[in-house]
Order: sequence, then C-alpha cells, then structure tokens
Amino acid sequence: MRRGLDHVVHLVRDLDAAGEIYDLLGFTVGARNRHPWGTENRIIQTPGFFIELLQIVEPDKIPAAQGEAFSFGAFNQDFLARMGEGLSMLVLEGSDATHEKAAFDADGFGGFDIFDFARKARRPDGQEVDVGFRLAFARDPASPDFGAFACTQLNPENFWSPDLQRHSNQVTGVAGVVLVADAPAEHQAFLETFSGCQVQRALDAWYVAQTPRGSIDVMSRELFTERYGVPAPGGPGLRLAAVRFSTPGAPELRRSLAARRMVEETIEGIVVVPPRAALGATLVFELTPG
Repeated sequence: MRRGLDHVVHLVRDLDAAGEIYDLLGFTVGARNRHPWGTENRIIQTPGFFIELLQIVEPDKIPAAQGEAFSFGAFNQDFLARMGEGLSMLVLEGSDATHEKAAFDADGFGGFDIFDFARKARRPDGQEVDVGFRLAFARDPASPDFGAFACTQLNPENFWSPDLQRHSNQVTGVAGVVLVADAPAEHQAFLETFSGCQVQRALDAWYVAQTPRGSIDVMSRELFTERYGVPAPGGPGLRLAAVRFSTPGAPELRRSLAARRMVEETIEGIVVVPPRAALGATLVFELTPG
C-alpha cells in the first residue's frame, strides 16, 4: 500500500524557543504535550501532515533499545548527542501496523516490535482529549541517523484541528521532504519498501517517490546545496534535510523573513529558511497560486 507523508520529527534542545521560531515563520504552534518516556513535543499541523517539535526533558526516563523493542526516546537522545538539533525522523501514514511490519520485515528493513501508545492532548479551546498511535518501525541498515516508521492514528478526530492548520504564512499543506545521501541510488530499495511507492530517477543524483501526500526526494549533498543554497547535513547513509511547504504567501513571507535575516539568497519561486535560522532544519516555502 502506498503511504503518504504523515510527519517529521524536528529535534530541538529548547521546545519553547523552537516554538517561537516557528511562530516567527508564520506557523500556529500547538501546546506542549508530554510522553511517558521522558520527551515532550509541540505540534505544527497542516492538512494531514505535521511537524513534531521534540525535546528530551527527562533523560533518566528514556528506556534503552533492547532487541526488537525500538526506543523512540533513545534514538533521539543519541541523535542529539552526535548530530545536534535537526530533522531526525520521517514518518509515513500507516493504516495497518501488522501488515506494515510484515512488509518491512520481509524485505529486510524491519525487525522491530509494533509500538502502541496513547497520551493526552490539549485542543485550542483548552479541552484535554485522548490521542493514540500504532507505530511500525523501519530501518535502512546503511543509515544509522535516519529514523523511519509508519504511524496509524487511533483517535484522529481528537488529533487533527482546523484551528491549528490556519497559519499567517498562508501555508496550505506539505509539498514534500528532501533526503540527502552520498549515493542516492543505493537507498532506492529501502525507500520503495518504506513508502510503498515507486522511486524514479530524475537525474543521476536525484530520485523521487511521489506519495499520496507529498513527494520524497533523495539527492546528493552537492545537488541539494546547489538547488537550495544551504549546506546539507552530513553523516553516513540517508539524512532528512528539508521539509517543503506550499503557500501562495511566499513573496510576503520572503520580505518578512529577510528583515529578520532568516532567509538565504533569493531563489526564484521559493523561500529557503536555512539550518542556521531553523535549528538545524531547512524549511522551504514554495509559491503556489492563491
């Protein structure tokens, strides 16, 4: 089954400071939520997709990874220690965690137990509600700094909020994510299993999977820097480098962010917020008709 983009994890050291940066970028940022394993998050929603700002707040509560039990907290704690702030995980929309685990295992990209959890969430009106998730984890053996899983929402009516999807930057949705690797072609099999979509070659150093919600682009680090004018994250294998958003308000956003020195040189039709301004992430706003 083809899986669309669900969310990315943006790992930060200071959750409130990160919320202020996303607010300056014109996003509506949700309230703090607590996980039982020592992390807290804040959510930025677009229709069907969100950014999860994540902070490790209680390191002593984070369980170690053991055998087939993937530790979300331990992965991000290790990522922060070695790589610093940035985009640590790509999550696709799940529908049947048992089927997804079986598919990942069969192709050699799984090996983890399904993980079920629930937490409290606070809606914009202050109401506290229950949300729940079933996660099927995948892994590219050549990419230790790339977290990946499919997420099935158990209470989607409590999670998604139209009020949280209204942004002053006029973002209407996610256009895609960009991964980087030294040899993009070597990760084609993993990405096809993970996404359930065909990965097609655009250029020798650029491959694309068009999912039901946004594209997954994987390109060389050199091509990424040439295209977006910013440095690509390093490390072995795949790294999640950028999130692309669609907005008819890109020109106004460029003027606003340029005054704060939060954008790079002008690139036709897009606004690029670089890692130095976005806590290790590259955020791309693409002009779309209003």
